[in-house]
Amino acid sequence: MNRLYKYFFRGLITVLPLALTIYLLYIFLAWTEAVALTFLRPFIGGFYVPGMGLALGILGILAIGYLVSKQRVQKFLTVVEMPFTNLPVVKSIYSSLKSFADYFSPSSKNTAQQVVVLRVPGQQLELVGLVTRRSMEGLPEGFTQGDRVAVYLPMGYMIGGYTVFVPQDWVQPIQMSVEEAMRSSLIAWMARAENNSRPAAPPVPDTPVAPPPPPPASTNSGGPA
Repeated sequence: MNRLYKYFFRGLITVLPLALTIYLLYIFLAWTEAVALTFLRPFIGGFYVPGMGLALGILGILAIGYLVSKQRVQKFLTVVEMPFTNLPVVKSIYSSLKSFADYFSPSSKNTAQQVVVLRVPGQQLELVGLVTRRSMEGLPEGFTQGDRVAVYLPMGYMIGGYTVFVPQDWVQPIQMSVEEAMRSSLIAWMARAENNSRPAAPPVPDTPVAPPPPPPASTNSGGPA
């Protein structure tokens, strides 16, 4: 029975990530095609081929990306963004999402995107974070000035984290992409179990085992000869 449970959970762990990935991908593609068809329906009428909305949506996004790379279109986009950047509540939401998207943009010229290991002097603790600012310029008064950087420390199994300002010599860059670091932090840097694992060593007793008592000395019951 224990072997059946083992096989069942091993199969479940193997199938579950694949099934969830395919299911979420299907939902995203279906939603994308539905949204694309909503905007394209006035132009194409009742003509429809499965996958056409998704293909036209991708082409539309590529066209928008090409247009916004032009300086004139960027000026026009600045005018369009004015309501989103001036309204009190909308401003906070839009600015946060835009800054987050720009941080992971491959065309971003921000050189602060780097994965680092944060080590506090005198401590054995190591924290993995992302450098988000390399200077204190532009910050309000009250921050400690000097050669300091801002490091974002993501939290595991949730969307969130902490931003700390530390001296430059507290951080050490590591060879890892931002996407890989965020993905590893999301699962708390969990290591995969090896298939060919070595057998576990026998447990060490907490208290030393006392040696067996010596055998009793033999006595000669007979008298002298």
